Amino acid sequence: MIAHAPVIRPLTTAIGAEILGIDISRPLDDETYALIRKTYVERGVVFFRDQDLTSEQFIAFAKRFGPLMTSELAVALVDGYDAIEAMAKKPGAPANIGGVWHTDQSFQPVPIMGTILAARQLPESGGDTLWVNASSAFEALSEGMQRTLRGLRAVHTNEFRPQQIKKRAELNAGKPPDQWIQPEEAIHPVVGRHPETGREVLYVNETYTVRFEGWTMAESEPLLRYLFAHVQRPEFACRFRWEPGSVAFWDNRQCLHYAVNDYPGGTRMMHRLMVEGPFLC
Repeated sequence: MIAHAPVIRPLTTAIGAEILGIDISRPLDDETYALIRKTYVERGVVFFRDQDLTSEQFIAFAKRFGPLMTSELAVALVDGYDAIEAMAKKPGAPANIGGVWHTDQSFQPVPIMGTILAARQLPESGGDTLWVNASSAFEALSEGMQRTLRGLRAVHTNEFRPQQIKKRAELNAGKPPDQWIQPEEAIHPVVGRHPETGREVLYVNETYTVRFEGWTMAESEPLLRYLFAHVQRPEFACRFRWEPGSVAFWDNRQCLHYAVNDYPGGTRMMHRLMVEGPFLC
């Protein structure tokens, strides 16, 4: 049983909720797990404040929701842990990680179910993250556009992302070409159905979606640009201000997110875990 009833505080009408009164450093009993899972699915992204997590506790929390996914293209790993990625921007670095709207790992044949970020070091101000609900975005389209999109599939690839180009080059250095790590590519329906909510999801993002299947990139660009702009509209969004001990857990199947790069001279360090699970139908 939950000793003290948690409080669910929605951030906006479309997406996001803070869950207050739960210590996720402790093992989750079935009732607490069910509450978090239900809120996570219904709200798209959930937030916890004032959490004091060791790396082992962070991993244990994530594993309660599914197996962990690792990537050979991880920018950096936390020493001693093969699943925790260190997502850092240091003073003087012009670019951050995640500073464009995207869905994690959409270039994989089966993208991850969820992503969890824990704040480890924050700038004095700035460094917020935004999320949008891609189901709400799809539902706001006209019936004609919805019908058109249901018949399309889109190509997602990490071939053109600068950070991943750099990482592939580092890993391929000194190896013969037949052993090089190649760019990854997958094809997904433009409209998928969420396996738990049943809602349809507009599954495109400007980081990894490059064209529609059977279309050229030039032919695809006008419609993709429209969809990218549409899904990013503020009425589908929430914005989270990180504090020491903050943790965010989002449903990667129905959300896009964007890390704001507005803290020149500051340091921001986040630890990330990715969780596998059922993908869109």
